[in-house]
Amino acid sequence: MKRYLSHKTIFLLSLLLLWLGTGMVRAQSNQFYNDAYQTIDNMLNDKQQYSFKEAVFSVENAYYQGKLDTDKLNREIAFLKSFANNIVQSRDLAYKQSDKDKVSKYAAVYSIICQTLPIAIKDTVIHYKPFNYDFEDVFGHKDITNLFVSKLLATKKGNCNSMPYLYKILAEELGVEANLALAPNHVYIKHQIKSDGWYNTELTSGIFPQDSWLMASGYIHLDAIKNGVFMKALSNKESLALCLFDLAQAYNRNFPDNDGDFVLKAVNRATEIYPNFAKALILKAETHKAQFEKLMDKQNLSSTNPENIKKAQQEPKAKELMELMTQEYGHIYDIGYRQMPEEMYLDWLVSLRTERDKYENKKLMNNFTK
Repeated sequence: MKRYLSHKTIFLLSLLLLWLGTGMVRAQSNQFYNDAYQTIDNMLNDKQQYSFKEAVFSVENAYYQGKLDTDKLNREIAFLKSFANNIVQSRDLAYKQSDKDKVSKYAAVYSIICQTLPIAIKDTVIHYKPFNYDFEDVFGHKDITNLFVSKLLATKKGNCNSMPYLYKILAEELGVEANLALAPNHVYIKHQIKSDGWYNTELTSGIFPQDSWLMASGYIHLDAIKNGVFMKALSNKESLALCLFDLAQAYNRNFPDNDGDFVLKAVNRATEIYPNFAKALILKAETHKAQFEKLMDKQNLSSTNPENIKKAQQEPKAKELMELMTQEYGHIYDIGYRQMPEEMYLDWLVSLRTERDKYENKKLMNNFTK
């Protein structure tokens, strides 16, 4: 009997240690996200020096649970910065306005991301190859790392998330600003210069499209422009709001059965900074929806039955969540957001290549050459 109890005790202790170990790993996993959130929040509160690069890599490191090689990434960014400076020094743009130095840096970053460049090394000329658009898993549905800057640097293939992020990082490394801007399912760059005022840089196709291309999507409502949902040049702090959304999205991938609290914390902070940030508003509403469905599960009510949805709202918390969702989805519509089908987005994106002459700012393209 004594021996049996000894084995039983060992067995129970083993289970307890295993349970504690699992809890410690999960707590540590959450801590990576808490650290990333704090980094971005400190920048927003001016308690820490702003760095879009650090914000982006903190999000990616949280997803990789602290295993992202940020030292290697910083070396790669430093190399591209040095390369860009060499481009600025070695060529003279046709652009003649007083902000030429700034524009030369924009052009250098654009060249690194979008153009094949000859590089002379002693008596040999090699050709630097640009980054390319990756049409595989454009939205990161299968693998969220397809949206990451680290993946772009590793493979030289990216999309409308990672490529403008890298552009902004490199521009800021060179000491000039770069404004992110949003369109349906899309991120691009806006700059303001003396010759043209505001202009667009589209990195997925490597051209400078006019606003008419953006409007051609058919999913940019005038209210969305007026309310800053789309086509707005985002400030640095509004760009950090995008990083908070990325953090919440990554957290959902790491912990698909989470209770929604961290996600709501991140998107609520994002919308404090950028109130009409539609993707964050949508994620907030969807998180409340997931919380509502979990309450229905606890009541053994199927969410596919409309009558059950009414029954669930007899619980005060469920009723509160339903009211929140109704308000949130209504607000998203009222500010002008319209959901663009993914297939139509890809067709719209390709149209910039096939109808380049129709949408390209040719004057600007000529100014960005010798």
